[in-house]
Amino acid sequence: QALLVESGGGLVQAGGSLRLSCVLSERTFGLFAMGWFRQAPGKERELVAAIGWNGGTRYSTDSMKSRFTISRDNAKSTVYLEMSSLKPEDTAIYYCAGRRSCDILNAEGEYDYWGQGTQVAVSS
Repeated sequence: QALLVESGGGLVQAGGSLRLSCVLSERTFGLFAMGWFRQAPGKERELVAAIGWNGGTRYSTDSMKSRFTISRDNAKSTVYLEMSSLKPEDTAIYYCAGRRSCDILNAEGEYDYWGQGTQVAVSS
């Protein structure tokens, strides 16, 4: 059973930046597709960004694509989400997810492993 551990959340003012990290306890991390999701209060969990085993990326919206960057370091078994120009509407619990796959995975149901989540709060 793979274990995912997120870190890097916190409270930031609007316009600020945060970098989230997620470590996967698997030696075969390089074969995993990874994703970042978020869930705001009262809303369903949604995809933020996904990255394939070969580094290909996909973002959920143009706004996220312009402000967020997903990346991975296979040597460290870590996936990152760098967020800039944060807005109050970005406030949510952010989760990372993973599955051994050759594809970039978009849907929540496609992932096998989930982290516990890290809280991001953006004040206005």
